[in-house]
Amino acid sequence: GDIVSNTSQSDLVPSLASRVKNKLGIKNPSCVAYDILFGCPGWLQGVIQADAFTRAGMAKTCLIIGTEALSRVMDPYDRDSMIYSDGAGAIVTQLSVESNSGILGTNAASFASEDVDYIFMGGSNNAEKNSSANYLKMQGRKVYEFALKNVPIAIKTCLDNSNVNLSEVQKIFIHQANEKMDEAIVKRLFRLYDLPVDTEKVMPMNISMLGNSSVATIPTLFNMVKKGLLENHSLALGDIIVFASVGAGMNINAVCYRV
Repeated sequence: GDIVSNTSQSDLVPSLASRVKNKLGIKNPSCVAYDILFGCPGWLQGVIQADAFTRAGMAKTCLIIGTEALSRVMDPYDRDSMIYSDGAGAIVTQLSVESNSGILGTNAASFASEDVDYIFMGGSNNAEKNSSANYLKMQGRKVYEFALKNVPIAIKTCLDNSNVNLSEVQKIFIHQANEKMDEAIVKRLFRLYDLPVDTEKVMPMNISMLGNSSVATIPTLFNMVKKGLLENHSLALGDIIVFASVGAGMNINAVCYRV
């Protein structure tokens, strides 16, 4: 959105989706444009909603964009912010009755009790820099413990909804928030199935190159693997993969997909 002079704030109206539709020159009013504020899992939630709308006959073609400018809300005096980055990724989804590929199942959950403010907006860690500006903050340890407890269960529920066993899954595309945390999540997921795991083989990572770009991390990671841009990772027709994310809210979601 447009940036207000001398601040990191963005105009919320018109919606970013409406501005994108305008820039793309899409005239059809039945093409409904709206923003999803769902924290880091926002892009994946868009995929879930596109799947639901398509299956309900409410949509034929959907454009899901995950875009983030965390540089606007990054506190340079907060070490939790050091890995934040800007990024964007998008996909187009369509219903195909002839293809065996596509979304096999999904799962989403929101935890908004004592977990609601684990990620929040607050002042700078440098008291001299504290002003009216708000920065993205987190209770790092609580976020880590929350994710480790809840994300593996959310992924398992998604696989159950898809009638898929974890042993059939080739790759797990998980939100690139923290490599140590993501590794621990995947290991705990495999323990739920009493299966061994080589995280380097099943869990592609690009955080060391692109950082944590919130909603953009999964689509950019998927794009890199699909195009063979990430060493030792590739996809083949028929592969079953999982997308999963966790973030502010606290929100969690997962999608099981056959390539």
